[in-house]
Amino acid sequence: MGITSKNSINQYMAPPPFLHNCMKYQRLALLLISLLLLSIFLATFKSYLHNSNNWSGEFSHISIQSSHDSTLQNAYFLSASTNKVKPLLVSLHSWSADYTQQDPLAKLSLKAGWNYIHPDFRGANNTQDACLSDRVITDIDDAIQYAIDHAQVDLDNIFIIGTSGGGYVTLGAYLKTQHKIKAFLSWAPISDLAAWYSQTSNKHPELAKDIINCTSKNQNFNKPLAKKRSPLYWEIPAENNGKLEIYAGINDGFEGSVPISHSINFYNYLIQHYRLDDQVISNEDIEKLVKREIPKPRIKYHKIGEREVLYQKNTEKVSITLFSGGHELLAEYSFKHLEKLSRGK
Repeated sequence: MGITSKNSINQYMAPPPFLHNCMKYQRLALLLISLLLLSIFLATFKSYLHNSNNWSGEFSHISIQSSHDSTLQNAYFLSASTNKVKPLLVSLHSWSADYTQQDPLAKLSLKAGWNYIHPDFRGANNTQDACLSDRVITDIDDAIQYAIDHAQVDLDNIFIIGTSGGGYVTLGAYLKTQHKIKAFLSWAPISDLAAWYSQTSNKHPELAKDIINCTSKNQNFNKPLAKKRSPLYWEIPAENNGKLEIYAGINDGFEGSVPISHSINFYNYLIQHYRLDDQVISNEDIEKLVKREIPKPRIKYHKIGEREVLYQKNTEKVSITLFSGGHELLAEYSFKHLEKLSRGK
């Protein structure tokens, strides 16, 4: 019996060529299956992230191509399930949030059978693309147009609402939107970024840093650029849009981040422009209000929700309501109020 060499044994044990090719194709098939499973997992995870903030299945996650720079801007959108036209509520996220922020107005819109959109408008206010840049105003107008194109929208009943950073952008939309809006509800708004920078530098340094990131090309505060992003310094259009309603909790600035002087100053700016001199908030009243003192004679106003109204001025074009509260939006009151406005009340 002859001795088999080591090379002969290796040749004998090696798989035939056809089997080698089968194994190669099998590995390729396994790789493709793995990639398919990975893509399914990523799509599922992405869907989970989009709906992880209590956005129910009735709200569609959409992307809108910006008419300013062609980038895709995210939003949550609800088309009223009806053949009849319904109001549209454009709800704006707060200063440090984005379109995924939970919004109690979304559920109220769903329950009432309204159209609703919650745009991103460049996300949190910490970049130069955000903070009432031209892109922001365009994004909001694009979101409104998307809703008009994809839902049965009552063009006479479109409303914009926001609080904090959303209230700030509501003021900007009031001055610059291209759409016909019935009413703007601005809660706890910022109207002057330059003043707000001084007010936040010590108490809220993270917000002061946001303002710098929004308005400056370096880490030095640039006051002229901050004013360019501030509605208080913008021109008021000749054509009056819908009514602006400003709301602020008397404790904001003490317990919250935005002093009520922002609301008062913007209200007075509009009132003086509209030559409604008898409705101006006097310097004497301002000095008291910013210290949480109520000017006399104290007037008994109707409550908003369950909150006491401490001071109020109301004209056909603009109103201001200072209530017992802080840095907040009263969602139930706001929506009921919008429903009344939509019915012409």
